[in-house]
Amino acid sequence: TAPPPGTAPLSGSVDGPGALEPLLRAALAALEEGAARRGGPVPALEPGELAARVAGEYAAARGEEALPRLTSLLAYGSADPADPLCAAHLHCPPLAVAVAADLAVSALNPSQDSWDQAPAATTLETLLLAELAGLVGYGEEAAGVLTSGGTESNLMGLMLARDRVMGRASGRQVELEGVPRGGPRPRVFTSAAAHFSVQRAAALLGLGEDAVVPVGIDHAQRMDPGALAGALERCADAGELPVAVVATAGTTDTGTVDPLPECARLAAEYGAWYHVDAAYGGGALLSDRLAPLLDGVELADSVSLDWHKLGWQPVAAGVFLVRRARTYASLARRAVYLNPRDDEEAGYPSLLGLSLRTTRRADGFSIAVTLRTLGREGLGRLVDACHDLALAGAAAVRAHPRLELHADPVLTAFLFRYVPRGHSDPEHSDPERIDRINAALRRRLLREGRAVVGRTELPGEGPGRVRLKLTLLNPHATPSDVERLLDAVAEAGLAEERAHEQAGEQTGEESL
Repeated sequence: TAPPPGTAPLSGSVDGPGALEPLLRAALAALEEGAARRGGPVPALEPGELAARVAGEYAAARGEEALPRLTSLLAYGSADPADPLCAAHLHCPPLAVAVAADLAVSALNPSQDSWDQAPAATTLETLLLAELAGLVGYGEEAAGVLTSGGTESNLMGLMLARDRVMGRASGRQVELEGVPRGGPRPRVFTSAAAHFSVQRAAALLGLGEDAVVPVGIDHAQRMDPGALAGALERCADAGELPVAVVATAGTTDTGTVDPLPECARLAAEYGAWYHVDAAYGGGALLSDRLAPLLDGVELADSVSLDWHKLGWQPVAAGVFLVRRARTYASLARRAVYLNPRDDEEAGYPSLLGLSLRTTRRADGFSIAVTLRTLGREGLGRLVDACHDLALAGAAAVRAHPRLELHADPVLTAFLFRYVPRGHSDPEHSDPERIDRINAALRRRLLREGRAVVGRTELPGEGPGRVRLKLTLLNPHATPSDVERLLDAVAEAGLAEERAHEQAGEQTGEESL
């Protein structure tokens, strides 16, 4: 039977803080206990072992013990991005002030789909987005919305591109009538190193993944403007329709920024919508040192930003912006129970027509609090600290006899690999063997709970492309922490080498 209402207090209203206080104390104590029990960046368990432990704890958790017991389990079984040896992904350690602000949002639970569910939060989001639009370089005509991240933002950018460019070409309202049949084939151009969400968005929008044309890149995974020009020209010669050019400001693997002004010029020349995916690199706008990397972003028709990367916010804190509010027209929606026209005419604003979602958290609140607390200058210092850390890490890789750097970092990430002993000897330079050792050493570090290191593959075909990745988003980490992480990689690589050799010897003995 359900507990009586008095034993299940609510978090809002005047009594809410009093109800939350003992629960928060219990949760915080459990977080501390679980993290101490983990004792490192990740639990030292195989996936199956952790899953069994989680299942057992979940089954045993009952009543008032459920919160502390499961919170301790969550802390124990988490990869901790605040640990200096956890550096695999674009997964930041959130600022304490942002988490506190996020707690206030959770307690009050405003929903951004109508003013009467979020009176103050509606205005705060509008003010925040105007400030972020100014940071990008947009003027007063800009508009935007908070999103769940780059994937949703990129979907919105390509949706507006589809509706406007294909609508203009066909003379139809694509958002009402659907993608025209029998017209020119739509094409979306993006680099071969762009995020997979571009293909996913094309599929969801009825364009098909095959509509996305991968454009050639250089060694640093930066889009080649000559290759883009050639691809657009071939598209026009074939009678196809260039719907959008999607440039990346901060690729996932290397942090590379595409040539934004050249991409803008070519998109305009061929009448394509210009979208910039700055989910990672948008954080550079906070830094006086790195902001010039994004020169030209203000030319984009739309931009994606993620503050849960180089913004140190809890997930999710994505932002979607358009340079001209009128280009948002195809997203406009009216629901009489949420944003009736007479309410808006009476001065009650609605954000419903700016988002793909209806019910939506006030995720902009923690960003607003963080900006007001630290300012651009304070956040910029955090960005610079992580950039310095990446530069120091790359230098340490160059100096290490068993590690090989792929390219210098642009933002806060770089690729490298472990090089086995005797690599120059043909017997030990088998690229498939090197790939296997690098892939396996990463799993060894996870299994032992020692470190969380990323793993990716360079573009191309064939063996020899596996690389390890460090994504450094902890501004409190030090160069010595990164050196310690690289030493752990080298130790794990040597252990995998020996295991590989032993396995080879055993195979040889069995074949005799």
